[in-house]
Amino acid sequence: MIPFNKPYLQGCELVNIAEVITTGKISGDGVYTKKCHTFFEQKYGFKKVLLTTSCTDALEMAAILLDIQPGDEVIAPSYTFVSTVNAFVLRGAKIKFADSCRSNPNIDPEQIENLISLRTKAIVVVHYAGVACDMDRIMDIANKFNIPVVEDAAQAVDSYYKDKPLGSIGTFGTFSFHETKNIIAGEGGLLVINDDKFAHRAEIIREKGTNRTSFYRGEVAKYGWVDIGSSFLPSDIIAACLYGQLQNMDDIQNKRKELWNRYFNNLKNLTTNNGIALPNLSEFSTNNAHMFYLICESLEQRTSIISYLKDNDISSVFHYLSLHSSEFYLEEYEGAELSNADKFTDRLLRLPLYYELSFTDVDYICQVIGSFLSKKIK
Repeated sequence: MIPFNKPYLQGCELVNIAEVITTGKISGDGVYTKKCHTFFEQKYGFKKVLLTTSCTDALEMAAILLDIQPGDEVIAPSYTFVSTVNAFVLRGAKIKFADSCRSNPNIDPEQIENLISLRTKAIVVVHYAGVACDMDRIMDIANKFNIPVVEDAAQAVDSYYKDKPLGSIGTFGTFSFHETKNIIAGEGGLLVINDDKFAHRAEIIREKGTNRTSFYRGEVAKYGWVDIGSSFLPSDIIAACLYGQLQNMDDIQNKRKELWNRYFNNLKNLTTNNGIALPNLSEFSTNNAHMFYLICESLEQRTSIISYLKDNDISSVFHYLSLHSSEFYLEEYEGAELSNADKFTDRLLRLPLYYELSFTDVDYICQVIGSFLSKKIK
């Protein structure tokens, strides 16, 4: 069976982890945490970054930093993972869901302005599959109404919008290093802080509401409880694993892009006139090859393709279920039909993509898809 995903470790991750264990300092904010912070700030020009235990935690920190209160409203896409909005729901916010674009799963910027009210406290955008949203249009709207933007860049490490690194454009950016992502640490995340006024408080929130980070820098004589917060910082063991990945980022990214291009070139003719669409890449975004997906003609066709691939020892999966129609939020949702989000819920199909996938594997997967289409299985 060709799995959908397989975590890739180059080897230096274990060397780094062994070094951390040997030093005896394995809790948070150790040597490798600092190395990771320096890497991201220098490579992408992020003003300040903080490693977190997950992208979910980075989003929760952003919600606290924005002082989200019960009754506030937050605009977000419906087609996303629950963490994108759950972080704000936990603070009492009401989510105003926007539809996806017609041609890709990213939030439709033309819907955002109509959802803004006097209660709107944040706009959250998701760079689906590592492909940028239309950030100029989104930031124009946000600046017009003076509303902070949070970039959920969980899938978008090392991807750009018009030469700007994703995660660097909004007030905050958040990243994931879950084992399904391009660069991994098993679990783990990153909060990017692009507005200096939030930097100090972010350190406090991350350290359980204490000013312990300032104490370690010698800025205060002792530390205590000064704000709300939680334990958002990861072990230095996680940071050591992550830094091993960062040391080999170019190799990992290049291989994934080669695999993505192989898929695209193999399938662009096979899927013509079969009701299946390939990923639509905008001219303003790079592609970090996080994911290769198909947009099937119907739910029935997608179900049949998944079954056919499985019969041929290939694992493929669908993705998000529209959050506005989820069991948890269905009774709360008062908006319009979100037809594009529902389309991607029913028709988007993800194919295997990971570092150790071979070009022969990709050719075989494409061959099986071609066989399915030639049999006109519905």
